[in-house]
Amino acid sequence: MFKIIEGDFKHNNYSNEPYLDNWPMLYILENGKQAYIGESSHVKTRMTQHATTEEKRIFDKVHFIYSKLFNQSVTFDYESKLIQYIVADELFQVTNKNNGIADKQYYQKKEYDQKFVELWKKLQKEKLVKHSLEEIENSDLFKYSPYKELNDDQRTAVESIVSSLKDGKVNRVVVNGMPGSGKTIVAVYLMKYLADSEEYSGKNIGFVVPQSSLRDTMKKIFKSIYGLAPSQILSPSDVTKKKYDVLIVDEAHRLHQYKNISYMGTFKQNCERLGLTTEADELDWIIKQSDVSVLFYDGMQVVGPSGINIERFKHKTEHFDERMTQYFNLLTQMRVKGGNDYISSIESILAGRCEKKYLSPDYDFKLYTDFSKFENDMYAKESKYGLTRMIAGYAWPWISKEDKTLKDISIQGCERMWNHKTIGWVHTEQAIDEVGCIHSIQGYDLNYAYVILGNDIGYDPDKKEIVVHPENYYDSNGKRTATYDELLEYIKNVYYVLMTRGICGTYLYVCDENLRDYLSKYIEVAT
Repeated sequence: MFKIIEGDFKHNNYSNEPYLDNWPMLYILENGKQAYIGESSHVKTRMTQHATTEEKRIFDKVHFIYSKLFNQSVTFDYESKLIQYIVADELFQVTNKNNGIADKQYYQKKEYDQKFVELWKKLQKEKLVKHSLEEIENSDLFKYSPYKELNDDQRTAVESIVSSLKDGKVNRVVVNGMPGSGKTIVAVYLMKYLADSEEYSGKNIGFVVPQSSLRDTMKKIFKSIYGLAPSQILSPSDVTKKKYDVLIVDEAHRLHQYKNISYMGTFKQNCERLGLTTEADELDWIIKQSDVSVLFYDGMQVVGPSGINIERFKHKTEHFDERMTQYFNLLTQMRVKGGNDYISSIESILAGRCEKKYLSPDYDFKLYTDFSKFENDMYAKESKYGLTRMIAGYAWPWISKEDKTLKDISIQGCERMWNHKTIGWVHTEQAIDEVGCIHSIQGYDLNYAYVILGNDIGYDPDKKEIVVHPENYYDSNGKRTATYDELLEYIKNVYYVLMTRGICGTYLYVCDENLRDYLSKYIEVAT
């Protein structure tokens, strides 16, 4: 189905197959370390053009990919796919820019998506790639790659943001989006786009990641991307040390204020460095230290009193100064295969206003009453698909933090420990036998999420509303200073985040009997 022909790019020496002169084809230029992926209907002519550009002279070999089934729509699509997967494969550092990559529809696309699997196997056989597609799709580098195919919402946002930045009329951009709408994808894509743009050459551009666990992941990703560097990944504290032309802030809802945090001394010093009092917050640092700030935000993911809630965020972005702010909304669900209908169902569940049972051929959503089965099914999913984790609200004290011989969580005779670490927990070997808290999972994707709703959340059948039990909530920083209504919002937001991690399915075990009875009317019960 596919034929791969090697050519000598350095000496402009190629074979004489007629399709090399006039047929839609793909090609990979490489030098053993770096690669450039392209497509053309006249690949020999294209090689002559490449040979005249300085940036392509680093390559010595070319691999032409031919199929009699190719047409130009297919090669355009496969070019984007090859860039995405070869970047995440990490055998080569890909030098392509990321502009122009988009999710393109065409005749028989589904059939060609299946044929791409065969092409990849052929590339593996030729030792031009090393990992399987399944391994790559489970990697963080693939999930957060700046070479992702953008949907219409995302592409419109990127193009509009770039246009606004170039005309100089906008100093602040806010991108709102639900979990899984692709905020991080757009943020990383935009970072790479600006890094490759001649207009931003020499500009000081930083990428702020508030939570330490995701920051470590992003540094590894930036290290693997041509034109990006780990040093561009910043904590909010890093921002206070120098000025930036552009700051892109992922997960801006995780920025903190001077309240219920463990680093109050450092926070105060950072404020003093900028001539601010502790009435300021990390969002103020961002705005003060950048000429332009691009903020990716979801108010429903604020999970404690230290966060920047919607009211505070709006006040800072709308009224901080006279500079112009531009707003975008990402409305399409990209992570969860259940789409926007599933997200709406989760919102209804947590609001206590369910009206119908959630059923979908595209997404697995079930309620368990037997914890042992819940646990065993999780192991089976992990064995078959990988990237399956058990996660929970903070409804048990973390006693294993001081004594590793103890178990934190006991349900129906089954015992488990909290996550042994926060940074990078998702990809550790121990993670499958542990339970991840909100701080270890927010910002990450899973194939399947097994979510425990602990006794911190319940249901009042008389009032017909979701309730919380502060005495069963053990996140001290999340609880201290919070009123009941605030804690109700934070705990519901925690479960909103947990129940929107799973790409292919979400499974619930509910500790509170009343809440379990309520949900069993609207969620399929596992048998």
